[in-house]
Amino acid sequence: MIRVLTVDDDHSMLDITKIFLEKSGDMEVECLGSAKEALKKLKEDGHYDVIVSDYAMPKMNGISFLKKVRVFNPDIPFIILTGKSREEVVIDALNNGANYYLQKDANPKMLYAELAHHIREATDKEKLRRAVLESEKKYRTLFENMNE
Repeated sequence: MIRVLTVDDDHSMLDITKIFLEKSGDMEVECLGSAKEALKKLKEDGHYDVIVSDYAMPKMNGISFLKKVRVFNPDIPFIILTGKSREEVVIDALNNGANYYLQKDANPKMLYAELAHHIREATDKEKLRRAVLESEKKYRTLFENMNE
């Protein structure tokens, strides 16, 4: 089961996102209405496989939230889902470590199919990255202990 944290100040958007993603059967979605709440939850509970965040939120936008998350969890997949289509927002999101950037103004069926695809793809890449690191660690230990 893929654990998804979704952050958006639009509660109807949270509800719709949860319905679409959980309908697939392989995702468990937790919804929060602000980046501040999400940061608190991440520090307390901590384990999610991916974060999906709106860009335009009061007090702390999605890029600021992403930057704060990257300080204590640099590897968690992060997807910006927003209605903003300005090029500088896309560049800022990707330059600060967002894995994907999706616009809300697409056809909802297509948008959520693409979002679910990106969530699976990002979590698969992260699992593979961890497996490679673990394998490297094992081989390094084996190599270092060969002479013994």
